Formats: sequence, structure tokens, C-alpha cells
Amino acid sequence: MNDFGMIFYICMGVAAVSYLIGSCNMAIIISKFHKFKDIRDYGSGNAGTTNMLRTFGRRAASYTFGGDFVKGALTVFLAREALRGFELPFDMGYLAAIFVVLGHIFPVYFKFKGGKGVATAFGAMLVLNWMAFCTILIGLVPMLFVIRIVSAISLCGAALYPVLTALVLWLQKADFATEILPDTICALILAALTFYAHRENIARFRNGTENFFGEKKT
Repeated sequence: MNDFGMIFYICMGVAAVSYLIGSCNMAIIISKFHKFKDIRDYGSGNAGTTNMLRTFGRRAASYTFGGDFVKGALTVFLAREALRGFELPFDMGYLAAIFVVLGHIFPVYFKFKGGKGVATAFGAMLVLNWMAFCTILIGLVPMLFVIRIVSAISLCGAALYPVLTALVLWLQKADFATEILPDTICALILAALTFYAHRENIARFRNGTENFFGEKKT
């Protein structure tokens, strides 16, 4: 097998395994096996932390966020560790991140109707580039308690991540062709997935009807 063939099969393997892991949506699992209900039938219909908070309370929401966050972080970590020592054209952790988020949004186990992938993406971001992640965390978490719109904070974080990824790598004097460019492109894809998953929130935000943090959906 030539180098191209090996890289192709590695990419396919990373994508497939990451997608299947991502499809383990914690909101759906917790609501079905702990509450004996499907979170997608309640509130906003989204299988994510915010809807779990509004529908089933803080404990269920914290388990959901924690599970999805760890899912994203662990998938990226395992992809990197499994391929350590291989000479690859880009960081496979980013490919794992993209597909674990895709699995969360379109879970094969739950008829392709999942959540918005924010917690999963944040977990992946932590492992991919902890400096960029911590900068976003420090800057945006306090804002949540000021503007109280979770979707706005999520979108701001998604928009900032590619910029901070490129900036951190540039400050670390990383190679442009093999590190800065591919990593930033992958970060842009992650951001695009987040914006796509929040398209309904963006429409409500424009109409002034978006829900505030902690507010019961009417």
C-alpha cells in the first residue's frame, strides 16, 4: 500500500470511529434511560444541555454537559494517541473533532436528530488547542451571566476559535503549510458546523425571540 492509500484509510477510520462515538448523545441517553422520556419531545426539541436544564433540571443538565464534553475531549485524545509516530499531512485530532461533532448533531443511533454539538466541540477544543480554549473560556463565560443568551455565547466562541487557533500557532512559530493552514481550516469547519446547528437560534435572535439562560421555554 502506498502512502496515499495508507493516509486515506487512516482518515476513513478516524472519521468513522469518531462519528460513532459522537452519535452517543448524552441528552437522549440520559432522558431515555433515567427519565424514561425523550428530550426531543420537550421544550425546544434540542438534545442538548440547555434544553435538559429547562426540562429536567440542573443535575440532568450537568450530566449531559459533562458527558458530551468528555466525549469530545476523549475522542480527539484517543485519535492523537493511536496515531502517534505516524507521519501524516495534518493533525488527525482535528478530523476526529469534526466527525465527533457531526455524530452529535446527526446521531446514527437516534434517527440523525441530535443536539447542536457545543459541549462536544468545546471538549475537543480543549485537547486540540488548550490555550485558545482557555482564552475563549475566560472571555465568554462571564458574558453568559450578563447577556444570558447561551446561543450567542456559543456562536461567539465558535467564531473566535479559528482566529485564536491561527494566532496561538503563529506565536508558537508553527509551520504555516503543515500546521497553521490545515489546523485553521479544520477549526473553521468546526465553527461552520456550530453556526449551522444554531441556524434556528440565529433566526430567533434576529427576531428578538431567543430564550434567555435559565428561562423556561414557552
